[in-house]
Amino acid sequence: MCSVNPGHCTLIKYIFLLLIIIHLGLNTAESVWPLPQIFIPSPERYQLKPQSFSFGYRRYLDTKHSCSVLDAAFKRYFSILFPGYSYANLITFSVFTLTISLDRHDCEGYPNQDSSERYKLSVFAGQASLNAETVWGSLRGLETFSQLVYQDDLGSYYINKTEIEDYPQFNYRGILLDTSRHYLPVQAILKTLDAMAYSKFNVFHWHLVDDPSFPYQSHKFPDLSNKGAFHPVTHVYTQSDVRRVISYARMRGIRVLPEFDSPGHTKSWGKGQSELLTPCYRGATPSGTFGPVNPTLPSTYQFMLSLLKEVASVFPDPYIHLGGDEVDFSCWRSNPYIRAFMHKMGFGLDFSKLEAFYIEKIVNITSILRKTSIVWQDVFDYHERRKFLSVVEVWKQGCYLCEVRRVVKAGLRVILASPWYLDQPGPTHNWARYYNVWPLAFKGTEKQKSLVIGGEVCMWGEYVDATNLSPRLWPRASAAAERLWSNERQTSCVERAFPRLQEFRCKLLRRGIQAEPLYVGHCKHEYQSV
Repeated sequence: MCSVNPGHCTLIKYIFLLLIIIHLGLNTAESVWPLPQIFIPSPERYQLKPQSFSFGYRRYLDTKHSCSVLDAAFKRYFSILFPGYSYANLITFSVFTLTISLDRHDCEGYPNQDSSERYKLSVFAGQASLNAETVWGSLRGLETFSQLVYQDDLGSYYINKTEIEDYPQFNYRGILLDTSRHYLPVQAILKTLDAMAYSKFNVFHWHLVDDPSFPYQSHKFPDLSNKGAFHPVTHVYTQSDVRRVISYARMRGIRVLPEFDSPGHTKSWGKGQSELLTPCYRGATPSGTFGPVNPTLPSTYQFMLSLLKEVASVFPDPYIHLGGDEVDFSCWRSNPYIRAFMHKMGFGLDFSKLEAFYIEKIVNITSILRKTSIVWQDVFDYHERRKFLSVVEVWKQGCYLCEVRRVVKAGLRVILASPWYLDQPGPTHNWARYYNVWPLAFKGTEKQKSLVIGGEVCMWGEYVDATNLSPRLWPRASAAAERLWSNERQTSCVERAFPRLQEFRCKLLRRGIQAEPLYVGHCKHEYQSV
């Protein structure tokens, strides 16, 4: 139906295929999302019964060395495989066993940028074997196994004979949630983590704080949330809340990447931390308003060191996002003390040099804390000194691949976010625009292209809260998930992807995720939860 170039697929063919799919349906035995790298299905099928299905361990995992991550996953996925059944005390005898083996026992740690998610899954008569290098790969394999199980019209469960070898195209596959512009209850975040795991996302980028509010409850600086949150009790994330999110994410193989964006986007910070922000001037007198963080005061860096030291101790991930985007220079320009400092430093009137001065100091702080920093592309764009940078997130529209190319030519790693801003409302059928993204479609060497470590779906909070978060994310975010996981050549055609995404959307509904419809049609199990 399609050439390698998806642009050659015509609208007429697209509509025609949709009608065929709606009429005939889809073989659910082959509807895995995202598409595995090597997937060999078979028409031979085996019946599964909840009373005689079990999970088992092999290699490095036995009664002496069980794995809490897998034990929890077994219970979770049993209820997904057999809705309405519980894994505990159900199995009387085993007829079909899914056996897990790991090449190394890493169940006590956290997933990180270098964690392998490779797995091999074989399904045959009476059993299935899932081998993975790490526990995180086994979680991805369990998700794939769960999508292979289907029900017939009589309610019996089946799985087909299958061989799968799988691994992600990119190691970084993230979703950003903004909890400053609208507060998201912890339960909404946890539900998003569930849906992320179903689509094999592996990074939760938590944009915790911004201009509107500072909901992170700091032990060291309690006034930041006491005075900067929408409400100091009901609209904050306590240390316990943060630990719960991190633990919940870890059990699903998801990293939690905190972002504390500065020197801009910090109005809420100033409410609880005096002298942190720059006083703006009107002529020779203060105007009573404040701008970005004041980069000229030693107290600024003492505060940032203390705050980031706390953040580093709370969030175990080796990375931290420092922001650095959209800094308005007008307040700095109005302040005579700022201008005097710039003259002393030899910056002239180039305020991008002042921002670079600040960012470099903050990056140095994160290095002292043994964290690797990520910054928005503004930091790269406006500063000549780039050797202190590690990872750049490209977010601006336009020729974003041109920007990617510039960053990798400078020897820096890249996260691509530009094509995946999902916060603006749009019809669900525009999922194809998020699918037809080719992160490596720029001129460069293999070494340069290897510096593109992945991409990210961004859900900014201006028009998003818990009431519309899930339907605005899903299933459109899943289109980005397949692009970041699967082989580009095998997933280059929207028409061939549509029936699998439609079936996957139905799976999300049955699992309690409010995912918008893709087109006219129905799901065998419609959304029931409230």
